[in-house]
Amino acid sequence: MSKTWSILAWVGVGVLGAVAFGVLALSRGETISAAWLVVAGVCTYLVAYRFYSRYLANTVFGLDSRRATPAERLENGRDFVPTSKWVAAGQHFSAISGAGPLVGPTLAAQFGYLPGTIWLIAGVVLGGAVQDMIILCASVRRDGKSLGQMAKEEVNPVAGMAAMVAVFAIMIILLAVLALVVVNALRDSPWGLFTIAATIPIALLMGVYMKNIRPGKVIEATVIGVALLALALVGGQWVAEHPTWSSAFTWSGTELAWGVIAYGFLASVIPVWLLLTPRGYLSSVLKIGTILVLGVAILILVPPVQMPAVTQFIDGTGPVFAGKMFPFAFITIACGAMSGFHALISSGTTPKIVRCEGDIPLIGYGSMLAESLVGLMALIAATTLEPGVYFAMNVGPAVLGTTAETAAVAIQQWGFMLRPEQMAELAEQMGEASLLSRTGGAPSLAVGMAHILGGVFTGGGLALWYHFAILFEAVFILTTIDAGTRVGRFMLQELFGLVYKPLGRQSWYPSIIFTSGLVVLAWGYFLYQGVIDPLGGINSLWPLFGISNQLLAAVALCVATTILIKMGKLRHVWVTVVPLVWLATAALTAAYQKVFSPLPGLGFLSHARSLAGSADPNAAQLIVNDRVNAALALFFMSVVLIVIIASAREWYLVISGRKAPEVHEAPYVESKLNAVGA
Repeated sequence: MSKTWSILAWVGVGVLGAVAFGVLALSRGETISAAWLVVAGVCTYLVAYRFYSRYLANTVFGLDSRRATPAERLENGRDFVPTSKWVAAGQHFSAISGAGPLVGPTLAAQFGYLPGTIWLIAGVVLGGAVQDMIILCASVRRDGKSLGQMAKEEVNPVAGMAAMVAVFAIMIILLAVLALVVVNALRDSPWGLFTIAATIPIALLMGVYMKNIRPGKVIEATVIGVALLALALVGGQWVAEHPTWSSAFTWSGTELAWGVIAYGFLASVIPVWLLLTPRGYLSSVLKIGTILVLGVAILILVPPVQMPAVTQFIDGTGPVFAGKMFPFAFITIACGAMSGFHALISSGTTPKIVRCEGDIPLIGYGSMLAESLVGLMALIAATTLEPGVYFAMNVGPAVLGTTAETAAVAIQQWGFMLRPEQMAELAEQMGEASLLSRTGGAPSLAVGMAHILGGVFTGGGLALWYHFAILFEAVFILTTIDAGTRVGRFMLQELFGLVYKPLGRQSWYPSIIFTSGLVVLAWGYFLYQGVIDPLGGINSLWPLFGISNQLLAAVALCVATTILIKMGKLRHVWVTVVPLVWLATAALTAAYQKVFSPLPGLGFLSHARSLAGSADPNAAQLIVNDRVNAALALFFMSVVLIVIIASAREWYLVISGRKAPEVHEAPYVESKLNAVGA
């Protein structure tokens, strides 16, 4: 009887999801409720997790809960620690879900709500969650080895070195883009800047409290941290209204850029327990709580989607960022659908805490589905805004002009309406001086969240909800900057240690300061480039980040495919080959267009040529920036092509029988843990 009810329940979930997709497909211009997007996504996620992840676990990879994981065999109480599957899944989710699933869908809303919705749902089920889970499986079977190490062993040393170099370069771009999002969100916002600045002493206090004052009292520290965050949020309003303090916390984009650079350096050199760990924990509590509340609010309020299903900007004339829907929708939305950065986590800290192999579907596949839901809610928050407001906030002054009047004229030419006084009214509601051309995605997402949360819980008070949303976004973006800068420092120390051994000692302070400074200068350069860009920075940096991130995903899928072929799973290798072909095609096409397109709004080199002889005082620097960006895009393309070609050669040799399929798994050891009950 229970089996019958189970079948009926899953049939019901499938039918409900099909109905939601039917509503989306049959809509012909009429307004639809955002709840249908949530229903379509959640039903698909449930079915995919119940059936497809089980197929991957049992048939494709053959997971065995009786097999000891590296967390059990190599347990040291520091890095390798058997962890409850729910705790491990939560930590993995916190590590992978940075700003990407919030900002990418918000920017891609310029194409309409439908392209982003389809890619978020289909991309995660068939691509992103598959990559995360298979790489996690492979790393667990190899003592928690990194993606680069697995590429070196399973493909060849050249591919491994290429992957390692790509990882570092992509991380630099990632950190720069995340920092730019924070700068654009806090620019000329005393309320926002004060609130975010206050999180630094709050995190320091939590670190000292948990280590020295009340060791191990995590719940007490959490209560203190959340209470102080609430006070900082309310205090920010007082600061914004105070004539003296308001001026002190009103910073320009360049001032904020230097502040974030200095913060990144300090966060990398001070002890991890003092800032990184408490901030990370605090941000995860805030993140999970906010996402749950936002999801409930959307279902209660059922706001209408105001953006069209598809806009005219699918032809490549979009003002938020240049490029046609294919390939740019699929590299703009990375985290939430498919992200190469996740492969670094799935082959980094996570495989060292997996208690048993049976936990991997929840940790690898389930966590990625949860991140996709975050991306879907971000898309909803953006598309429930009036289109005129959305474009007024996300398009730079080079296109809109510097006044609401010129912005209204430009937006009207695109077929959308914006009253000039509308932006002033909105800024007043949100407690900001101006919301015009607040590019980067974070401010417009915060406005959308404020309308949804305020509409359900308070019926007003939008300024408080807006700055809560900014706090929500910025706190864990800064956490990623903390961790990313530190990881980049580790990578440089390993490299320089080959030349001069003391530089390889991670506890030697001269090495810490030197390598941290190099990493910060690297991503700080691209951050400053984005800040002074008259198009808002996101126009060039986010596509570059998306391209590099998706090319890294192609590298991960190459490694995953190689491992499956060597395991004798040729019949099932389509699970990685299909997303690999799609993603490599989209990312390489986007990279080629960003370098060689003759359109100045799209191609780096053509934009540099268009600036020749310009009277703009920043023209010379912008030309250099364009050429650097073009060189980076070509570098990423070259690295990935090396890995693809090397992998294809390995596949041919193994499949044709010219090379024995040797896998580099750790020896089988029977688990002594109660894996079934984990």
